Amino acid sequence: MTVLDRPSTADTRPLVTRPANRPLMTLAALMAVTAVVTAALALVDPVQITGRNGWFKPLKFAISISVYAVTLAWLLDRLPARRQRLGRIAAWVVTVALLIEIVIIVGAVAAGTTSHFNVSSPLATTLWSVMGTSIAVVWVVTLALAALLWRAADADAARRLAIRAGLVIGLAGMAVAFLMTSPTAEQLDDFAGVAGAHAVGAADDGPGLPFLGWSTTGGDLRVPHFVGMHALQALPLLVLGLEALAGRVPALRYPRTRFRIVAVASTGYAVVLVLLTLQALAGIPVTDPLGFLR
Repeated sequence: MTVLDRPSTADTRPLVTRPANRPLMTLAALMAVTAVVTAALALVDPVQITGRNGWFKPLKFAISISVYAVTLAWLLDRLPARRQRLGRIAAWVVTVALLIEIVIIVGAVAAGTTSHFNVSSPLATTLWSVMGTSIAVVWVVTLALAALLWRAADADAARRLAIRAGLVIGLAGMAVAFLMTSPTAEQLDDFAGVAGAHAVGAADDGPGLPFLGWSTTGGDLRVPHFVGMHALQALPLLVLGLEALAGRVPALRYPRTRFRIVAVASTGYAVVLVLLTLQALAGIPVTDPLGFLR
């Protein structure tokens, strides 16, 4: 009987631990406060920017950054002892980069203007460049973390796969954001201080889903971006769920069973990310999932 065939509900090292990374956990707490404040501002000061409540953008980013910070802190805690110093450096780099991003986004809304793709003035261009650089730094740090964690010891194959697949798919989802930064043909023909767009085949200020703002008349690259980067949470949470159910479902006590489930889920997740990206690039709205068939 191989190791994968032996009943086991968990590795000797707990999958769920309380992240101890101070800068990232402080960032997460700060973003939680920012989310509450911007949610309140969205109600009392619903400033309209590109046809939508301007405070929704920093609210969404604050929630996303908070979740990412907690996830990254948890991942860094899983690094071997000899890599912990690199993990602490990575935490500070990511914390500073994401603080810069949220400050620019909040500041832009407070000024009644846009933060993303705004090159209408030297100041706006500089801020957009700084924000873009910050996000690129976060992506590179996450890539480096993926490389460090790839060979990290973990006796449970399903856990290893969930973390590895989550990082790879998450990096791919984050990278989709870079597709948004090129100016569209319409912008090049009639430049108005905007270079880049979320939507494909439709205007960014056109009809969209409530709160999320994802275009309902064209493709929207924010959809695969959102779905892909949250593989970082979804796949490890899947393993957590499988291990929690192992006491009630005998088949889940076998590492091989959990591994196969995670493998199928990871493959399916990757396929969905590719399809959503192709759908967005084809200009098909997320509300029309069968648009490829027409």
